[in-house]
Amino acid sequence: MNIELLHQPDSAIARVVLDANEELVAQAGCMIAMNGSINASTTLRQGKGGGILGGLKRMVAGESLFLSVFRSPIAGGEVFLAPKLMGDLLVYEIKGQELVVQATSYLASESGVDIDIGFQGFKSLFSGESIFWLSLSGYGLVLLTSFGGIYKIPVNGEYVVDTGHIVAFEKSLNFDITKAGSSLLSAFLGGEGLVCRFKGQGNVYCQTHNPGAFGSQVGSQLPPRSAE
Repeated sequence: MNIELLHQPDSAIARVVLDANEELVAQAGCMIAMNGSINASTTLRQGKGGGILGGLKRMVAGESLFLSVFRSPIAGGEVFLAPKLMGDLLVYEIKGQELVVQATSYLASESGVDIDIGFQGFKSLFSGESIFWLSLSGYGLVLLTSFGGIYKIPVNGEYVVDTGHIVAFEKSLNFDITKAGSSLLSAFLGGEGLVCRFKGQGNVYCQTHNPGAFGSQVGSQLPPRSAE
C-alpha cells in the first residue's frame, strides 16, 4: 500500500494506491473518489473493537457506527480520502506498539490494524474531551487527521499539552489531567483550560487549532435560530 498526501497542510487529502487483494479500512463518508476496480463495502467489524458492540462503542466515542472497506482485486487500485474538517493528515506506522488517538482524529488504516475503544477514566472526562479514545494496535499504516496543521512533539521526561490540541500519543507515555495555571481561577482568567501532563518517553501528535474553541467562537457570532 502506498499513501501520498496532497495539498498539505490546510486542505490535505490522501491518495491511497492498493496492491492486489489489499484492503483499506476507513471512517464512513471520507471517500472522495476511487477508480472502477475498487470494491467498496460497509462493515461493523474491525479488529478487537469489531462487531455490533464495537460499532456502538465507536458511536459513543463520536465516530460513525459503520466503517468503510475498500478492496482492490488488482494492483494499482486507487482511493482518495479526506477528513470532514479542513486540516492536515499524518501517516503513522504501527509495528506492534499501541497508539491512543482522539476519536475524531482517526481517518483510515490497513486491515492489519486493530481498532478498539480505550477508556481513559475520569481524567478524560475532566479534560473536556471525549471519555473514549481509540486505541490502535497491530501492524500497518494509519491515517490520522487534524484541525489545522499537525506536528510531532518528542517527549523524554515531561511535557504539557492543552487537551484540545491532542491528536494522538504513544501508549509508552503516562498522562494526567491538571490545570494550566497555579489555580483553577488563574487558569480561567488567563483563557487557558485544563492541560495534559505527559511523562515518560514517546511521541505526542498535536494540531494547531482546537475544534471546541473554534466552534464556540464561530457559534457566538451566528444569529440566533428563529422558532418555526
